[in-house]
Amino acid sequence: MTLASEAMFAPASEDEAVDIVRAAAARAQKLAIVGGGTRAGLGRPCSHGAALTTTRLDGVVFYEPAEMVIALRSGTPVAAAEALLAQRGQMFPFEPMDHRPLYATSGEPTIGGVVAGNVSGPRRISVGAARDSLIGIRLVNGRGEAIKNGGRVMKNVTGLDLVKLICGAHGTLGLVTEAIFKVLPRPEREATVVIRRLDDQGAIAAMAAALGSAYNVSGAAHVTPGMGREFGRTFFRVEGFAASVEHRVGGLIKLLAPFGAKHALAEEESRRLWRAIRDAEFLAEPRERAIWRVSLKPSAGAEFVKKLGPIAQAHFYDWGGGLVWLASETSSAAAETIRSALAAFGGHATLVRAPDGLRASVDVFEPLSPALAKLTAGIKASFDPDGIFNFGRMYPGI
Repeated sequence: MTLASEAMFAPASEDEAVDIVRAAAARAQKLAIVGGGTRAGLGRPCSHGAALTTTRLDGVVFYEPAEMVIALRSGTPVAAAEALLAQRGQMFPFEPMDHRPLYATSGEPTIGGVVAGNVSGPRRISVGAARDSLIGIRLVNGRGEAIKNGGRVMKNVTGLDLVKLICGAHGTLGLVTEAIFKVLPRPEREATVVIRRLDDQGAIAAMAAALGSAYNVSGAAHVTPGMGREFGRTFFRVEGFAASVEHRVGGLIKLLAPFGAKHALAEEESRRLWRAIRDAEFLAEPRERAIWRVSLKPSAGAEFVKKLGPIAQAHFYDWGGGLVWLASETSSAAAETIRSALAAFGGHATLVRAPDGLRASVDVFEPLSPALAKLTAGIKASFDPDGIFNFGRMYPGI
């Protein structure tokens, strides 16, 4: 097989993908992995001579509702998979984010994209991230070898757990062709308790109280003034059987009464709200702002934002304060200030949205220590010795 410059390859099977990768390796051709194209602005801007798209690697490999396990090809749209699960009253527990509002992109988020980015949403605080539900993968590495890891059941893993390693590697270690997930029943009902007019510190204290309670809160977030209202609002989601939700909402309102809790949102309004939080819609506009995703211990979130001062042009909290979404100006100075401020708290930050020029000149992902950079380069070399896949997407030279 010959690879042309600026070509687009669309394998319809893993065998075809193997042939494409082997041909690329033979001539040291770089390949950019492309899914639905909804997150093209994430990562360092890189120039590749050809692209490999998963659009034809589509469909269900197997689905066992009784075992709550589903296997999907990597190009399968997330929406199609969710619709299939919903027919059997099931769902992906990790609530994958849809990046289209932030990037103003079209296309469809894919299962491969979820795996590549470990894409997770507000329910992560109660059920874990995408990688915690991912129990098996098939992968084509940079040598053109098809690799399988994991399987249909959860089990203890001895040795290298490739499932966890690949999930979140942003396509730098190989092309995922298939993913197996453990799924969960869809909640019969949800409701969201609301508190108005708390400041950041008060909101984080209230979220800590709720998450530490016996009421099994599946979402805890705080949006600041100007995000839909002129005052801040703090939200606490409760999901499950109808009778349980009603009981827990009542208990949660009583627990949080000292913070000002009085009522809960109706179900449809609650669902719309958590979609907006999941997809960071509150920061989608104006488009010229840079968007950062900062993870740190919840008790430090408000102090971190305060330390940034006017650099944080807008912000809100998810995961009980452990995830800070913030907007800044698109400058190297702002990026340096954010990373410098974060260093005191031991968290990590990802530049999720910014112009190509800024993403080329600053660290997009959390900078690596020399030891970790050496380890990361070694892992890359073991999977992709010629640097074929998404070379330089996360870190220069890797």
